[in-house]
Amino acid sequence: MRKLNIVILAAGKGTRMHSSKPKVLHEIGAKPILAHVIDCAKALNPLKIIVVYGYGGDTVREAFAHENITWVNQAEQLGTGHAVQQASPHLDNDANTLILLGDVPLVDIQACKQLIEQADKKLVIQSFNKDDPTGYGRIVRAATHNVLAIVEHKDATELQRKIVEVNTGIMAMPTQHLIKWLSQLTNNNAQGEYYLTDIVALAVAQSVDVIAEITPDEWSVTGINSKTDLAQIERIYQTRVAQQLLLQGVTLKDPARLDVRGVLNCGQDVQIDVNCLFEGVVTLGDNVKIGANCVIKNAVIATGSHIAPFTHIDDSKIGENSRIGPFARLRPGTVLQSETHVGNFVELKNAQVDIGSKINHLSYVGDATIGKNVNIGAGTITCNYDGANKFRTVIEDGAFIGSDTQLIAPVTIGANATIAAGSTITKDAPADALTFCRAKEQKSIVGWKRPVKIKK
Repeated sequence: MRKLNIVILAAGKGTRMHSSKPKVLHEIGAKPILAHVIDCAKALNPLKIIVVYGYGGDTVREAFAHENITWVNQAEQLGTGHAVQQASPHLDNDANTLILLGDVPLVDIQACKQLIEQADKKLVIQSFNKDDPTGYGRIVRAATHNVLAIVEHKDATELQRKIVEVNTGIMAMPTQHLIKWLSQLTNNNAQGEYYLTDIVALAVAQSVDVIAEITPDEWSVTGINSKTDLAQIERIYQTRVAQQLLLQGVTLKDPARLDVRGVLNCGQDVQIDVNCLFEGVVTLGDNVKIGANCVIKNAVIATGSHIAPFTHIDDSKIGENSRIGPFARLRPGTVLQSETHVGNFVELKNAQVDIGSKINHLSYVGDATIGKNVNIGAGTITCNYDGANKFRTVIEDGAFIGSDTQLIAPVTIGANATIAAGSTITKDAPADALTFCRAKEQKSIVGWKRPVKIKK
């Protein structure tokens, strides 16, 4: 197979998106549309990838500064042919060129490979059959089924408009032919633009075979031009992600109510309930169960752990056979070892919790190191912030923290210490001792009345 250049056309504004953001930077699966196309291109191992950009200026380039891409600016939007003309100085004459579209995120790698494999001496086009082909360029074939031309909708005759086989814009050909055809394009058409599709007629006139490969997967060649399109493609993308998970053996209670905005790695016998959102890179070990309505981002959840409904986990690690939630929130920097319990309305931030410890109710534990087999009672707060600086709380193995306790950091609770309920601890508590801090006496005021709302 010859060397390969890939040109991605990504210069359009996307007027119907009604957004100041360049169309190709809108997201599918939390990744820019153009990123999906670039990933496809990289998978084809090209000699170079050339992206033609325009609207949004350097915004598009800056979004992909980490990629090895040749960028070409199409300052004037004069058609697809004009866009490829801008890229032509960067093409290798002894390579084949594949044209991709920057607004088609579900482009199929295998279909692209089939085009490339046939492109050494031919112009190969990807087409599909459209029930309503309005607005699409029609594939005009001879009686022998050879492709004669692509006629844009606005330039088509009434008879040609009845053709249902349409152009996708994705095509491959020898670069030496492409460069010659680009020099012969004219803008003598209804739009006054230079159509890339006109190279088909030029190829036919020069006795170069033109092939159209019909794809059965319309979504893989569907471009995004509006927020409606964006929403439709997002759901198709999520459906395909769900299908892959099912094929891997993941149990999804309802595949239609799952969103993966990143990468979700699952072990065996994983169960995921409805309306769960996974962001970034998430890894679920064997026999992990995720309850309904959870949001999990950049997390590792080890074998046998159960995440109850309405739990939020962000940049955290959870050890084996742990129980989290419902309504728990694990913020960045949280690391739980095995057999830990974090219950309802508990928030952890930058907290390390060792084996077997429990924080079951209504607590905030931030900037803390918790030892083994610690029990933290309801309403406990580690007061880690003094308004200017943050400090750490250390609770050693076996400690018992009574309900409604405030631990004023920096403070250390010794091993097997007990903190009486309702205490405010400002000094280190010794190991193996009961520590408490309460008012000396309880008072009641007879006849006291609650304030009442003042009438306006």
